[in-house]
Amino acid sequence: MTKNFSRYRRDSGARIVSNDDTQRLIAASQRLAAEVSRMFALEPAIADRHYWLETMMNHIPDYIYAKDLDGRFLIANQATVTENGFREAHEIVGKSDYDIHTLENARHFEQAERRVIETGEPMFGIEELNAVSKDERWLMTSKVPLRDQQGVTIGVVGISRDITDRKRAERLLLGQARLLELIATSTPLSEFFNELILMIEAHLPGIIGSILLLSPDGRHLLTGAAPGLDGSYCNAIHGIAIGPKVGSCGTAAFRGEPVFVSDIQSDPLWEDYAGLVRPLGYRSCWSMPILAYQGQVLGTFALYSHQPGLPSPEKIDLISMAAHLAGIAIERRQSEERIQFMAHHDALTGLPNRAMFDERVAIALEKARVSGQWVALAFLDLDNFKLINDTLGHHAGDELLRVVAGRMLACVRKSDMIVRVGGDEFIILINSLPPESGVMLARLEAIRAAIGAPVVLAGRSLQVSCSMGVVCYPEHGDSATELLANADSAMYRAKEAGRNNLQLFDAEMAAAAHEQLRRHEELRDAVIGSEFVLHYQPQMNLKSGRIFAAESLLRWQHPERGLISPGDFIPLAEETGLIVPIGDWVLNEACRQNKAWQDAGLAPIVVSVNVSARQFKERNWVSKVAEALEDSGLEACYLELELTESLIMQDVASAVATMHELEALGVHLAIDDFGTGYSSLSALKRFPVRRLKIDRSFVQDIPGDADDRAITGAIISLAQKLQMQVIAEGVETQEQVDFLAASGCDDIQGYFFSRPVAPAAFVSLLSK
Repeated sequence: MTKNFSRYRRDSGARIVSNDDTQRLIAASQRLAAEVSRMFALEPAIADRHYWLETMMNHIPDYIYAKDLDGRFLIANQATVTENGFREAHEIVGKSDYDIHTLENARHFEQAERRVIETGEPMFGIEELNAVSKDERWLMTSKVPLRDQQGVTIGVVGISRDITDRKRAERLLLGQARLLELIATSTPLSEFFNELILMIEAHLPGIIGSILLLSPDGRHLLTGAAPGLDGSYCNAIHGIAIGPKVGSCGTAAFRGEPVFVSDIQSDPLWEDYAGLVRPLGYRSCWSMPILAYQGQVLGTFALYSHQPGLPSPEKIDLISMAAHLAGIAIERRQSEERIQFMAHHDALTGLPNRAMFDERVAIALEKARVSGQWVALAFLDLDNFKLINDTLGHHAGDELLRVVAGRMLACVRKSDMIVRVGGDEFIILINSLPPESGVMLARLEAIRAAIGAPVVLAGRSLQVSCSMGVVCYPEHGDSATELLANADSAMYRAKEAGRNNLQLFDAEMAAAAHEQLRRHEELRDAVIGSEFVLHYQPQMNLKSGRIFAAESLLRWQHPERGLISPGDFIPLAEETGLIVPIGDWVLNEACRQNKAWQDAGLAPIVVSVNVSARQFKERNWVSKVAEALEDSGLEACYLELELTESLIMQDVASAVATMHELEALGVHLAIDDFGTGYSSLSALKRFPVRRLKIDRSFVQDIPGDADDRAITGAIISLAQKLQMQVIAEGVETQEQVDFLAASGCDDIQGYFFSRPVAPAAFVSLLSK
């Protein structure tokens, strides 16, 4: 029986057969009980068998023994004898646990064995902890009754196996699971590090753990955790520079590989630092770098010992495991911080984003409300940024944004905020200003001046200006939403004023902003309420004098202001994106009306529809045209789509591809306002168009203006050479008609023949 056991644990149930160790102990103890019983009944003549059995037992590393009814040892193998502090077996025979152990432990053993004797029931798989031993020891013990030949219980037989390694492994696995749980639940790193170190120290008594983290600049080590290390020593090495000869940890971080020092006082790596640890008695230090998944050094995990020497393989495995877990925890925290940063900052410039601005601006306004100070808010847009992007490339554009962000940050205080909204737009928030516009404007002009300083991009020295709209709280709004809207209006006023200037919001801008908002809301309601109508202006062939086509022209039938021409609302529709649903309605309505006229028995004509650049760029534009034709039942040859030169020339290759798709449907294509754009003749010959429309600006002054006569005649000649039809817009006089007819123009459109009219009036014209 072993000594100094403080407690035992009996697993649930009288008999445990849960693992291989238990099974083997059960079998061995049963065989021993039977054999001992037989030995007491044997004649002395078979002493050889007794000797053989004793020798066998002494070679077994497990602890095997038998006791009588009074708890005195009858026999014990050599392992039991040695464990209890004796040299020979006869020294332990006749002694009880009271002679060997403390009173508490002896009573504990006696109670357990008394139960076995009195009940006759064995106890299997009891786990017992040797808590008094210098080194923690765990044993798994089984005890069975010892019976004579007649089956009478005369004592107890016990067998124990050292399961310390298994218990340590189990405890280590539980500790690892606990640490992984801490990582998964985002436990603060300091708390995690402490748990990790305490787990290792519990597994290796007498060893002291330490974690150091690499500083952001990658040159110094900072204290992460060292619950058992001397505080003054931790303070002394906090911030120590890494290098090829900086103790164990500084060198391990520098090399990126383990550094195990067996004797600090004699190792040259510790030459400059041995004096720090000499008073503390640390003799060896084994350091392992904490590495990221990609191999970068994140810090070090180290173990200190008061004894010189190198770590055993088991200790090296523990150090590696601890460093690996620490690396996982650090990278997890870095990832969380990176995600958190990305959620509130712009990835390109590192500036706060709109989400963080929304959080901070409310706090700033509340403070200003209490203190009576001003808060300035500026909306800033870089001038001609798209040109830089297009000419020098997006890489140069990105670099410019980073430079501008840095310059603005250098001009403000920590309490202020620079926010990138998107693209080349920024918001500037300046707190705690005196209620005086001069101070506010001076600070913002300083920012503008800093932005305008020369910058080298892609090897070229450039200067970039900005347009800035400024508001202040509480003068120009009570809420962040109102202030931002007003600052945006002021910024657009700065753009309209020629750019490269600052505009302070005023009452006029407020009125204009409210009017713009009102018109926007009205236009949106008009789309929802179908307040639009189409008028049709006939197109006449000069040779036959007959109406052969009509251009559909949009009008807004406002419920209060009456009929509104497109020039008053189309720019707003394009700005707000409402031009797309409006254009879709025009296309479908024109097709429906033309088909209705045909069904009414009128002569078939072609109806032309103007196409906006925004519509034409829609991915499903061709399918929308096909759908409009199918829904109305109109044949494609009676639909003409008018495209402007500027629309086509934005992306010639893509435009030509789309035009060929439309041509394949069977619809006709025309270039509207020809001569006012910037198309090239080489591109013109690639366009699958049927007609050119001469813009009214060339027609209105003929035949009086010689230049207009020359230009108009050249366009007509060009169309004829390219085998295209040509039509002149804005024709109002007989003289214009005579000149166009003489120049070979095919068709005309204008007030000379008819203004745009409602569908019913157009039917009358067509009937005549």
